[in-house]
Parts: sequence; structure tokens; C-alpha cells
Amino acid sequence: MAVHTSRSVVKAAGGNTARGRSRGTGTPPPKPGRFRRALSVHWYAWAMVAPVVIVIGVIIGYPLVRGIYLSMTDATERNVARSIGVNEVPATYEFVGMDNYVDALSGSQFLGTLGWTLVWTVSCVSITFVLGMGLANILNRRIVGRSAYRMALILPWAIPGFVSVFAWRFLYNEDRGMLNQILGGAGIDGIPWLNDPTWAKFSVIAVNVWLGIPFMMVALLGGLQSIPSEQYEAAEMDGATAWQRFRHITLPGLRPVSTTVILLSTIWTFNMFPVIFLLTRGGPGDATQILVTQAYKFSFEISPRDYAQSSTWGVLILVLLMIFAVIYRRVLRTQGDNW
Repeated sequence: MAVHTSRSVVKAAGGNTARGRSRGTGTPPPKPGRFRRALSVHWYAWAMVAPVVIVIGVIIGYPLVRGIYLSMTDATERNVARSIGVNEVPATYEFVGMDNYVDALSGSQFLGTLGWTLVWTVSCVSITFVLGMGLANILNRRIVGRSAYRMALILPWAIPGFVSVFAWRFLYNEDRGMLNQILGGAGIDGIPWLNDPTWAKFSVIAVNVWLGIPFMMVALLGGLQSIPSEQYEAAEMDGATAWQRFRHITLPGLRPVSTTVILLSTIWTFNMFPVIFLLTRGGPGDATQILVTQAYKFSFEISPRDYAQSSTWGVLILVLLMIFAVIYRRVLRTQGDNW
């Protein structure tokens, strides 16, 4: 009887074990998503970043959404909500869809301004990169007074931008400017630096290059100092010329730094409002007007102020820069850069 009972207990236990195994062989629970795993592992980092993200989202997100909405209306100074004394005038502007974008992209003003903006951006970034590269290579060598040269070349970066632009505006003055006084002393007629459309374009490019060289030079100098000197020594022992060392060691070694500074410099130059506005205000005429200064002009200088058109141009500027960043990143990836 006892043996029978023990067999029954063993049989029941075996059945329970089998049922447990059968339940365990079912479909496994779904794995947590990538975001949930990152949140569970790095929750403290997310907690630290969350306040900053919220503040930036409010500061940038609301104006961006508001600007996109206004770009799809016919909002001007005359039909937006406003206060006249104690009276509140409600907004009367209407939703017009994509009409503003069609008008901007099909009109000559936007395309003409875009063309000069591209010339301005490519010229400034290219010249700044070449000069910054040259100065960085010079300062990377052991020369007398290297620290003093570095401080002197970084000086334009340390001075507030508007102060530098006003100083250059004084230098460019056609009647009392130092540049024309030097030319007059040499028997050369003065140049209308800011009053002639062609010379004004050269002038604003020169000022922006002068302001941008310190950043480019410092960034590239840091990249040069990260390249192991053993590579240059080995190449020199193999009989490589200076140009071959620069082409096969310096340029590949600077690739991670140069790709980043070119992207940043392009975005900054494309939207470089202070130089154009403070130096020429887009003049003479609209010769030096870039997209961002023209968008400002729509909202604050013409009458009636065209908020819809200004918002449209602002959104188009954002879209153009995003397209450039995406294409730039894909090109780098096709070339094997992990960026």
C-alpha cells in the first residue's frame, strides 16, 4: 500500500514537471525595444538630459511650429491680432496652404538670393578652410614665437562679432577709411568698397573669412597634433616628398575633424546674419542680400511687414540646410566614414 502511494506521488510530480515543461516551451515573451532598453540601462542620463531637452523644445519647438503655420497663411502687419490703445483687433489672416512656397520657389527674388547665398557660402568656407589649413600647418611646427602667433591669430575670434564688423566698416569707408587712405598715398584712386555691388561682395566675403579663420585654424591644429609623428618620420625615411606626406598622411588624418568643421562652417555661413546686416544691410540695392537677411527684411523693414513671406523663407532655409546635412552625411558614409 505504501509502495503504491509513493508511486502515485512520483507520477503526479512527474506530470506536474511535464506540464511545467510544456508551459515553458511556449512562445517566449517579446524582447524590449531598443528605446526601452536604452531607457532602462541609462535612465540616469535621460533624467539629467530631460530638463535641457524640454527647455530647448519649448524655445525652439514653439517658434518653429508657429513659423510653419504662418508660412501657410497670408499674415501681414495689417491682419494679425494687435492692440490699438484699449481696443483689441482680432486676427483676420487666412489659411492659403502652399501658395507662399509656390510663389517663393517660382519667383526670381528667392532664386536670385539663393544663388548669391550659395556663392557666398562656398567662397567663405573654401577660403577659410584653405587659409586655416595653411596657418595650422605653420603653427604645428617648431618656430620662434609660436605662442604669440597663435594668440594673434585667435584674436578675431575673441573680439565680439559686431565690434569686428563695425571696425571693418570704418576701414571700408570710401572717404575716411584707412584702406582708401593707403591707396591714395600710393597714388591709386579710392575704391567704393561698400557702394559698388561687386566690391561689396568681395568686402563681405573678406570680413567673414577674417572672422572664420581662427575657428578653422584651431580645429585643424588640434587634428594635426593628433596625427602620430612616427608616420611622418617613416614616410620621410622612405623618401616621400612634403606634398606626398601632406596628401597621404595629413589629409587622411584630418578627415574626421575637417568633415565636422566644414559642415558647421557651412551652416554658420549660410545663416551669417551679422556680417551682412551690419556691414551693408544687404546693399547696395540687394546685391549682398542673403536668404536670412531677406527674411528679416520681410518682417521688420518693408511696409506692411510680411510675416507669412518671412516665415516661408525661414522654413525654406531650414529645409535646404537639412537636405545639405543629409546628403553630406550620406556622401561621407559612402566614402567609409563613420559619421
